Amino acid sequence: MINYLTHSQIDKTKWDNCIRDSTNGIVYAYSWYLDLVCRGWDALIEGNYESVFPLTKNKKYGAEYLFPPFFTQQLGLFSKNKITAENLNYFLTFIPGKFRFIEINLNTSTNFDTTDFIQKKNLTHHLNLDTTYENIYKNYSDNLKRNLKKAAKSNLAIIRDADPQKIIKLFKKNKGKEISKLKEENYKTLLKIIETAKEKNLVKIYGAISRFQPPTSGLQSGAFFIESNGKTIFLFSGSDEEAKETAAMPLLMDTFIRDHSEKKLILDFEGSNDLNLARFYRSFGAEEIVFLQIKKNKLPYPLKWFKK
Repeated sequence: MINYLTHSQIDKTKWDNCIRDSTNGIVYAYSWYLDLVCRGWDALIEGNYESVFPLTKNKKYGAEYLFPPFFTQQLGLFSKNKITAENLNYFLTFIPGKFRFIEINLNTSTNFDTTDFIQKKNLTHHLNLDTTYENIYKNYSDNLKRNLKKAAKSNLAIIRDADPQKIIKLFKKNKGKEISKLKEENYKTLLKIIETAKEKNLVKIYGAISRFQPPTSGLQSGAFFIESNGKTIFLFSGSDEEAKETAAMPLLMDTFIRDHSEKKLILDFEGSNDLNLARFYRSFGAEEIVFLQIKKNKLPYPLKWFKK
């Protein structure tokens, strides 16, 4: 039996146990993470939390809707048992009708056709770290190898305890100017995610700095890697203009891969549909992985046109 539970009805201990023990658990689906990215999320729950489906919701102009929160690439159905297309489609029929607009990014383990939804294929990239660094390096592209040689001559050092706020500041000052959707409240949420993950010993924070400047001023690139359920996610990064010339980010990623090689771990690059980013991720030998976005719009006119 599948039940719809509001936020206050959810047993978060049982919820987190399900995500921990599920065949496709991921950090985005833990209750602490959901609490940060979507206050008051609801859920569909099967039996005694054998399978769960978070419903990240919001309300606008009086209409309730489901949406994928920032910094949460995938959600959908999670289960302790093998998931089939029938399971997924059955769960989707239990989404309450009050949600007149639905947009959900399903996880990579539920890449099935769904009924009554518009579907879009999105990409992420996975790299298996369960082999030697030498084996991984063999699959690097020639261009990446050239960039790593350039980085070796750029007098860079890698630190493994970079300041999260400085990485976010790097992003805001450079790439953030192009992404108008991210607001100050979103950056505050990201910082809370990193701080909480740090308390739980789930995050690694790498930085590439100039050897000739102090760490406080010489940070060229930085990145957050957050880990759970045998997967480490390249959650967020920031770089300055100089990093393009010094190949700071390729060096940072290569160092992380070297540090974590020969571990039963998948590095999830968390994207991307962007051709340039996808090319960068593939340069490490990463495999293209599809996950589905499903969408349904039953909003009344004229609200329908606000959510195309």
